[in-house]
Amino acid sequence: MARRRPSIGGRHTRPLAHPLCRPSSSVPMLHYHTHPVTAFQQNCSLVWCDATQAAAVIDPGGDLDQVLAEVERRGLRLEQIWLTHAHIDHAGGAGELAERLSLPITGPHPGDQFWIDGLPQQSAMFGFPPARPFTPTRWLHDGDTVQIGNETLHVRHCPGHTPGHVVFHAPQIQRCFVGDVLFAGSIGRTDFPQGNHQDLIDSIVQRLWPMGDETVFIPGHGPESTFGRERRSNPYVGGT
Repeated sequence: MARRRPSIGGRHTRPLAHPLCRPSSSVPMLHYHTHPVTAFQQNCSLVWCDATQAAAVIDPGGDLDQVLAEVERRGLRLEQIWLTHAHIDHAGGAGELAERLSLPITGPHPGDQFWIDGLPQQSAMFGFPPARPFTPTRWLHDGDTVQIGNETLHVRHCPGHTPGHVVFHAPQIQRCFVGDVLFAGSIGRTDFPQGNHQDLIDSIVQRLWPMGDETVFIPGHGPESTFGRERRSNPYVGGT
């Protein structure tokens, strides 16, 4: 049996049993599809506006042909790349995809510049195909918004796992794409350069919990959960 590669996302992560495809039933104008990519089973998400078929891809860490095949299968028009943070399994394919399709890269926060600069070294360390550094078309800051078609998502800066980590909140469908801040039953690692455990806890408690217990979050690895469930039972932040 081959040894599993170490995860760079959370304290313990679980791969998805199958790709998720959960269009919103309450507000059908914003949809998403999540598909695990790379050996780390990182949850790369397509988000699109049903009215315009304009789409953004969140965290294209690799396996770009799979991502583009899904775009084509759904008849979407890929227009943007959004990044939660710049670890290799989330940002490793961003530079190549942007170059191939002339797409803008939005995010993360400037605090992750050093991680972007180090993408080639991250590739070598974790056995990924060579990744190229890039300069985001637009850096993101707390309180910013991003738009795809007619739909707007809200940006919150959530440092801790990395200093420049952001999340994308879609209140119209009660969803939040949280990268490696929070997982079902776990939280993001903070033992990498410039990680900070207290910053991570503060990000979860002060930025995520106020989005509401019913908000479903899409983590960077493993299954979806709700903020309410994690607030009650997560061993790292339960009861906060």
